[in-house]
Amino acid sequence: MALTEMQIRHLQPAEKAYRCSDGRGLYLEIHPAGSKLWRFKYRFAGKQKRLALGRYPDVGLAGARRKLDEARRLLEAGEDPLALRKQKKLIASFHAANTFEDIAKEFIERMVAEERAEATIVKANWLLSRLKPIAKRPVADIKPLEIMAVLKGIEAQGKRETAHRCRSFASRIFRYAVATGRGESDPTFILRGALIAPKVKHHAALLEPAQVGQLLRDIDKYSGNALTRLAMQIAPHVMTRPGELRKADWSEFNLEHSVWTVPAERMKMRLPHRVPLSRQVIGYLRELQSLTGATGNVFPAFHTSRRTMSENTVNNAFRRMGYGPNEVTAHGLRTTASTLLNESGRWSPDAIERSLAHMDTNAIRGIYNRGLYWGERTAMHQWWSDYLDQLREGVEVEPLTGHAYGLRRP
Repeated sequence: MALTEMQIRHLQPAEKAYRCSDGRGLYLEIHPAGSKLWRFKYRFAGKQKRLALGRYPDVGLAGARRKLDEARRLLEAGEDPLALRKQKKLIASFHAANTFEDIAKEFIERMVAEERAEATIVKANWLLSRLKPIAKRPVADIKPLEIMAVLKGIEAQGKRETAHRCRSFASRIFRYAVATGRGESDPTFILRGALIAPKVKHHAALLEPAQVGQLLRDIDKYSGNALTRLAMQIAPHVMTRPGELRKADWSEFNLEHSVWTVPAERMKMRLPHRVPLSRQVIGYLRELQSLTGATGNVFPAFHTSRRTMSENTVNNAFRRMGYGPNEVTAHGLRTTASTLLNESGRWSPDAIERSLAHMDTNAIRGIYNRGLYWGERTAMHQWWSDYLDQLREGVEVEPLTGHAYGLRRP
């Protein structure tokens, strides 16, 4: 006989659990503690099974009957409702355990295992922090609109380049999730073109010889920390990226043979890079050794020798000297060297690009053109240091056609 709401409300617990049937396999199980639980008893593939349909009164009589009908429809379709429920729970659990943040961290750990540059790892973690609004969401459930909202929020702050970088980083995470069986698609793909294109920014650099000379004189007069001064004095000569210089270790230098070998893990292109050392740079390095010793970090942090100088130290020094961010940056010194060396007409573009540790933009040419141009680069670095000395001393340099520079004092 079918149950009624009145009967159910008046059912009282007994010393042992008992059942009250509603028909068609649906029954209410009353426990000694007072709980009333809906159950559906059925057979599937010759086995007796039962399916929990909820707790009364959270699930009323009408609700329990609707759930019963749904379960019976599955049985008629040849599916086991209990097995299907377990499958859905497993999928939900799998998705919950694979959030965007979980997969992103796994992806970054893989980058660490591949010995990617420290700066690359730091940037990846920073980009992940900017995508915090979707960090805890199951990666398979994230929709394009959710990502768009985050990116537009970043864009609204005037950080267009960051928004584009975040989209690109998120795309790599979604593609990694798909490749490892935890995602279904890359929802950022359709967002291409939806963000405002960022303005291309170039590192501020001095390109006039007279201005370069004034900068070098100002550096020599810098009254702050001696290590910072020496970093600024060396940087224009060696043409490396700021991070490659400030993280240098004395074990990388062979002063006797005038060469500095930057290890692959610190290079942007993941290849070791050799830098010819001019007489002037050797002199600066000898002065540095008298301050730091001949082992460990070449440019240690002010408060501890176990860490390197901060990435902002040199640029902050330029600001204290009166040079704004649109005039001079540590990275911009590479632009200064590239521009003036190319304008001199003395050196092959290949040698200059090799000293800047740039990869050949022509992929096929890059495979076959592996010459190190070491002889030319050694001569070029010494000429460049001599040229910088002339600018610092106030020699006016006038470019001539061909392969020469005219030098005259004002």
